[in-house]
Amino acid sequence: MNTPSHAIINLAILGKPQLPPANLIIAIGGILPDIPIFLFYFWAKYMARMPEAKIWSKAYYEPFVQNIVALFHSIPSRRSKKLIADYFGWESVQILFLSMILHSLGDLPVHNDDAHRHFFPFSNYRFISPFSYWDRKHYGSIVSVVEMLLVLLSTFR
Repeated sequence: MNTPSHAIINLAILGKPQLPPANLIIAIGGILPDIPIFLFYFWAKYMARMPEAKIWSKAYYEPFVQNIVALFHSIPSRRSKKLIADYFGWESVQILFLSMILHSLGDLPVHNDDAHRHFFPFSNYRFISPFSYWDRKHYGSIVSVVEMLLVLLSTFR
């Protein structure tokens, strides 16, 4: 799913109009799992001066990059951190990690050959969905319309 869509949909699911500070944390949690991808792209494109094709066909799949991306999309990692926040009563941190988990759950059904390792570090398994949010070979044109409709519906909540 596109990163801004995660923030909007997470706000629709978890947000509370009467708690604006929590809503900001929810939006940040909806975006945070993808931050390493943006940082990687910025480095590859503007510092390493890689061509676009090499960035997404080779460099993105290097083990170091994949491990960082997997760590930020890891459901067990986020869940364990949420449990620690629960124990200490850190409500803002609980909300942040819950939003990050929701981001990962939203990614599961819409990543095909670019699937993340959502169970890292316990498993390197990637759920290869038959659908993609961007790849037309895997219904990307349909999924992108569904995503836009979900975002639109989320704004009416």
